[in-house]
This record gives sequence, C-alpha cells and structure tokens, in this order.
Amino acid sequence: MTAKRASPLVFVALCFSALALYPLVGGQFGVDLVSKIMIYAIFALSLELLVGGTGLVCFGHAAFFGIGAYAAVLLAPETEAAGAGLLALSVLMAAAYALVVGALSLRTSGVYFIMVTLAFAQMAYYLVHDTPLGGGTDGIYLLIKPVFGAFDLDRPLNLYFLILLSLVLVFAFLALLYRSRFGRALAGIRVNEQRMRATGFSTYPYKLAAFTLSGALAGLAGFLFAVKDGFVNPEMLSWHLSGSVLIMLILGGIGHLRGALIGAFSFALLQEFFKSEAVFGSFAKHWHLGLGLSIMACVALLPHGLVGIPGQLRERLARQAAQRSQGTGAVDERI
Repeated sequence: MTAKRASPLVFVALCFSALALYPLVGGQFGVDLVSKIMIYAIFALSLELLVGGTGLVCFGHAAFFGIGAYAAVLLAPETEAAGAGLLALSVLMAAAYALVVGALSLRTSGVYFIMVTLAFAQMAYYLVHDTPLGGGTDGIYLLIKPVFGAFDLDRPLNLYFLILLSLVLVFAFLALLYRSRFGRALAGIRVNEQRMRATGFSTYPYKLAAFTLSGALAGLAGFLFAVKDGFVNPEMLSWHLSGSVLIMLILGGIGHLRGALIGAFSFALLQEFFKSEAVFGSFAKHWHLGLGLSIMACVALLPHGLVGIPGQLRERLARQAAQRSQGTGAVDERI
C-alpha cells in the first residue's frame, strides 16, 4: 500500500481513536455535543452514499431521519424496551418509506428528482406536524430509553460509545460497499449512466437499492438522535435539515467518506462557534450570517471541500517546484 493510499486510513483511525478517548477530557456538555455531531456524521454518511456514491442529489433525506426517530418513540412500549428490536423496527420503517419514495422518484432525473424527493419529505413532515400521530408542533417525548444488553442508555457515556460504535460500523460498511461489485456499479452510474446501460447493466435496481439502503442508514441516525434527546418534533423531517446535511457533504468534500465526517464536525462546530455569546456577544443571535459567510468562503476557496486541502497543497508545492526548476534552467542557458 502506497503512502498516498495509507494516509486517509491513518487519518480516519486517528479520528476514531480521538473520539474514543475524548470522554476522558471532555465534560458533560462536550460529551453531549460530540454525541450529537457523531449522529449527524452517520446521517451525512447515509446521504454520501447517494450524492457521492451514486450521483443522486436528494433534497428530502431528512424524512428518513425523522421517520427513524418517530418510530423509536411511537413504537417504544410503556415499559422497558429491548433496544435491538426497536432499532430494527426504526431502520425498517425508514427503509420501507425510502423504498416507496425511491421506486417513484428514480423514474425522474436531475432537478425533477430533487423536487420529487422534497415533495415526499414535505408529505411526511406535514403528516406529523398537522395530525395527532406525531404530536403536532409540540412533538413527543420518549419516556423510557431502550436497553441494549447491559448498557444503560440513561448513562451518557454508555450512549456515547453506542453512537461511536454505530458510526465506526457504518463507515466500515460503506467503505467495504464501495469496494464491492455493487459499489463499482454505483460509481459507474455516477460517472456515466448511459454507458452503464449500454454495457448491459439495468441501472434502476442498483439506484433503488442504494436509495433504500441510504434511507435505512438515515433511519439509524434518527433512532440514535431520538434516544439521545428523548424527544422528537416535526423539524426533524424539515427541508432545513435536508439542506444542512447536504451542506455538510459540500463542506467536507463530496465523494469521500471521510469528507462526510469532516463536514459534519466542521458544520456543527462552526455553528456552535458563531452561537457563542462569549466570543460574539449580542451578535451571536445573528449566527446564521457568520455561518453562511464561512461556508461561502470554504466553497469558493476549496472546490473539493476540506478533504481536498492536502491535495491542493501538494499541487501548489509541485507548481512552485516546477517554476523554480524552470527558472534555474533559464539561468543555466544564459550562463
């Protein structure tokens, strides 16, 4: 394995190691914040499978996240619940809705696909917003957290490490998926779907499978979010959240799994930074402005996202070295 290929693996390993050790130095607020960011990272990875892996820009991905969260609350019994069974039901419900949405929306393409997925997400949003099913704008509380074997999820550290384990497993699963025959077929669809069809591939089943799997992973993130906060509301299905997770991918770098991780952490930490009254005082209430300007600057200066910074630095150093060598050659000729 070359150093160029090994460096991303080393970076990811260091990131996960740092997350595992973070509770030793992080306080209660820090552990809760990083837990939330790791859930958003799982959510971003689920969308990366569509956008970066298959070339499908979905603007209604929050629907699957919200369905997974609402299923965790609505299907939880009044007594202590087995976490594995409730997790499976939440993921299956999100996957089932993704299957229906994908079966219909994938018959379109481009901006029409984006608008159809947004329409389906808004349908799910208004279902929980305007009916007693989702508790309306007040949302619903999860009274008793599920149990995973000996893990008591009422303890923040147990929940933290469950979320971290889920993030590691999702990342490893998608990394293996990208290397599989299925993943290579998705890459071919992303690059040139017409050519894939010409070579004999029926692209629709591949895209539908990717869409359903992406919805299932988003449902997993929604389940973890509901368990962490013990509360769900309709905003978890809103287009604002769909836009936020898409920005995370753009910020981190579309087409890279580690870009989804970097983007989720960067977006959340920038948000917390601009919300800080200790830093910005009364201007903190206008945190959207600072966050928006920062994202615009990143997009303008880093076309490949934050994950592309090392590559840009290497290219710049290579150009400078080439210019120096050309300058030396010119001097030698004059001599």
